[in-house]
Amino acid sequence: MKFKALPYIFSAALGYAAVAATPAVAQQNFITIGTGGQTGVYYVVGQSMCRLVNRNTNEHGIRCNAPSSGGSVANVNAIRGGEMDMGVVQSDIQYKAYEGIENFADTGEFKEMRAVFALHGEPLTIVARRDANIEHVKDLKGKRFNVGNPGSGQRDTMDVVMDALGWTLNDFALASQLSAAEQAAALGDNNIDAMVYVAGHPNGSIQEATTTVDSVIVAVNGEEIDGIIAAQPYYAKAVIPGGMYRGNDNDVETFGVRATMVASTNVPEETVYQTVKAVFDNFDRFKRLHPAFANLDEQEMIKEGLSIPLHDGAVRYYKERGWM
Repeated sequence: MKFKALPYIFSAALGYAAVAATPAVAQQNFITIGTGGQTGVYYVVGQSMCRLVNRNTNEHGIRCNAPSSGGSVANVNAIRGGEMDMGVVQSDIQYKAYEGIENFADTGEFKEMRAVFALHGEPLTIVARRDANIEHVKDLKGKRFNVGNPGSGQRDTMDVVMDALGWTLNDFALASQLSAAEQAAALGDNNIDAMVYVAGHPNGSIQEATTTVDSVIVAVNGEEIDGIIAAQPYYAKAVIPGGMYRGNDNDVETFGVRATMVASTNVPEETVYQTVKAVFDNFDRFKRLHPAFANLDEQEMIKEGLSIPLHDGAVRYYKERGWM
């Protein structure tokens, strides 16, 4: 699998209410979807899903909320703890949490987690100040680098990259742990030399960074990266197209994952069924809510990047549509 984002001029003005006003129903079911930083695509995924679900609250009794969160790992932990019902999670995090490995070794297997569907491709994207002279991931050594906040997908993926390169946090002059929402400003203020984001494109935070300060998107390729891709099926090579962000006219090679929607077996079948139905019964509308969704394909969404069993509610809908 190789995914390539399409150029698009992103507008940060995504103004719509997450919860629409609907008539009262006898038994309302409130669900919460974990997302990510407000400048990222995960937040738009959750808000978009809730927008579609809440259009028919008077029929199915489900009201949906999608607050900003710490990202993939935080969403998994919140679902496990019962604080959230569903969440957007990188495909690699999905696998690791289910198996209870790496960052999830202490908490153990999360065999109650279930896949709902896959979403857009997400390249690992490193943005550096041009005056920092960073063109390749290996040039980050000795620099001031925001490695990502604990609990985020970008931090987890950077940990994998650093391990492949034989690095620790001590190999950076500064290893800050700012959130996705904070790092673009830090780059512009010259508090860091580079930042990292695992995200669909175009991305508001990356656009903010590249328009605030003269900056470059850094190549993440080579023998070590090829080894990461060969070792794990949830990784794939990716290209960030030139011309998408100011000052970056050439394609940049990197690698990445897919965003996926997950839930747990504690979420009722009917709830997941209605949520999935809201998305796919209004699929054209959903695809228009963010440019990262433009090339989504229903058949790919029910299999690619999904390394754990599907939720019964999702299976029910997919069988009704004849997709399974």
